[in-house]
Amino acid sequence: MGLFGFGRPQGGSIDINEAAERIKTEEGAVLLDVRNPDEYKAGHVPGSVNLPLSYISDVDLEVPDFDAPVYVYCLTGARSSRAVQYMKGIGYTNVRNVGGINKWRGEME
Repeated sequence: MGLFGFGRPQGGSIDINEAAERIKTEEGAVLLDVRNPDEYKAGHVPGSVNLPLSYISDVDLEVPDFDAPVYVYCLTGARSSRAVQYMKGIGYTNVRNVGGINKWRGEME
């Protein structure tokens, strides 16, 4: 495990690849990319939504259902870890850090 658990998927070891599959079948599931807009434009997981970590306080506008399955990723898992901590702190009940896009095995948009 990385320093303080950053960079590693949390909550049952679901990685970015499995999360991308789950959003196709889980009702209301969201794959949240917390990288900067330029990083997102350069390539992202199909079906993901971009909300940079610096705007995470607006997450309720993107994901209004606090019980929805939310899978959060960034480049390596560090920013997504911070986003997950914040979201849990404001009441999201089903949010997981699925690591970084650096582990993505599929094609990017």
